[in-house]
Amino acid sequence: MKKIKVYTKTGDNGTTGLFSGQRVPKHHVRIKAYGTIDELNSWIGLIRSQKINPVQTEELIKIQHDLLYIGSELANDGEDSSAIGIDTINEDAVSLLENWIDRMTEELPPLKNFVIPGGHISVSNAHLARCVCRRAERFITELNTLTETNPVIVYYINRLSDYLFTLARKFAFEYEIEEIKWTPRQKK
Repeated sequence: MKKIKVYTKTGDNGTTGLFSGQRVPKHHVRIKAYGTIDELNSWIGLIRSQKINPVQTEELIKIQHDLLYIGSELANDGEDSSAIGIDTINEDAVSLLENWIDRMTEELPPLKNFVIPGGHISVSNAHLARCVCRRAERFITELNTLTETNPVIVYYINRLSDYLFTLARKFAFEYEIEEIKWTPRQKK
């Protein structure tokens, strides 16, 4: 069996290859979009590596698989992803996120203010993942101004940031960490 080398040296000139074979600069918005999805996947792996509820562990593994599908779709600038054997994200995955959000929300006190991130490592990591998720969304929507992508990707990423926010609140609740509410200063 031939061993695959991790390094190819093809990116030494500051470009990278897409599924179509086209080479683009590593700072291209498409690369920023799927690179940020990769970063998000790593943050979620960090959350999953902590001692958390097994239900959330299973959800996060499913999300990590979904993010790999999304990254593959974003790396494809050619023909329809499903036509070349790349599984695509679908609205069932979005519905699943919504179900998980609803289930967690039912267990939490009502939210009436913004909350200040922090108080526990798991809470903080979920908020950091949420911020990376929002950055990915910005890059994906920017990419959509240049070329059409699967619209479900934006739905999924938008809902995923809601999931991560709710997960941070769930962690705070489970670990009995007081959520610090943000209230605007009153003008004098």
